[in-house]
Amino acid sequence: MVDNAFYCILSHEGILTVRGADANKFLQGQLTCNLNYLNANHSSLGARCTPKGRMLSSFRVISVDDGYLLAMAAELVGPQLADLQKYAVFSKSKLTDETSQWVRFGLYNCDQTLLDLGIDLAQSNDSVARNDQLIAVRVGENCAELWAPAEQAQALHDRLSEHAPLADLNQWQLKQIRQGIGHVQGSTRELFIPQMLNLQALGGVSFKKGCYTGQEIVARMQYLGKLKRRLYRLAINSQVLPAPATELFSSMHNSSVGEVVAAAQSEEGIELLAVLQNDAAQSADLTLGAADGSPLHLLDLPYTLDSDRDIQR
Repeated sequence: MVDNAFYCILSHEGILTVRGADANKFLQGQLTCNLNYLNANHSSLGARCTPKGRMLSSFRVISVDDGYLLAMAAELVGPQLADLQKYAVFSKSKLTDETSQWVRFGLYNCDQTLLDLGIDLAQSNDSVARNDQLIAVRVGENCAELWAPAEQAQALHDRLSEHAPLADLNQWQLKQIRQGIGHVQGSTRELFIPQMLNLQALGGVSFKKGCYTGQEIVARMQYLGKLKRRLYRLAINSQVLPAPATELFSSMHNSSVGEVVAAAQSEEGIELLAVLQNDAAQSADLTLGAADGSPLHLLDLPYTLDSDRDIQR
């Protein structure tokens, strides 16, 4: 067994599918990512926005033979399905909630396990590898997702448990926080534009593919605007897990300076991702929940923000 290896069930997300002859054309006008870069070996992060560029959902999208699978917060699948169906009326696309038809596992340090399942997954982020009905996706250093038809859930549990212990979802969410990957939840819907979650640095925004809902605002911010708020990673010495949308404060401001995106328990307390005002990020008196709340301190992210690099796609 590999040191620190584990697997867990990704029960917090659901699967929205768009299938049919017009799936690509339809989604290209809806999503921030460029689906033309997707293939059997490559996935992408992405988002769907309002006309004002505010994110209604964020997700990981992979291509299948007849369309696309989008993994997003489970509570957003129903609302996004209902909303997208309004625009798909005249499109040869079928939108469905396939959450119950799939099982998804988060794997850490389990590449040998994937090889034993006949899957040789590349190390580069967003890579995809397949074997029959199994799909593996690289989502960070030593991190991978394994997607499979729901009827294979027990058999895969048995295979995975031979190589690594079953962990709770918190361990996986902590790994994703340390990768700097945040997602929209029900409570943070329409709070952020994609760049506030650093989505452009993670390959989830295309500035060259053409129009999609909210594209004008997102592009204007990248080329002409000055982003005043973005995603940061922080830590707090506490055992009380803050919910998404919990506010952050600083004494140098008269109001909140940010909101929690995701949080997980760590060995020393809690680590979290938050969208934070840039001028408050370096403050020594950042607090959680109230001006006199528990103190926060800034941690590093594993990537840098480079506007010249981020607009190449």
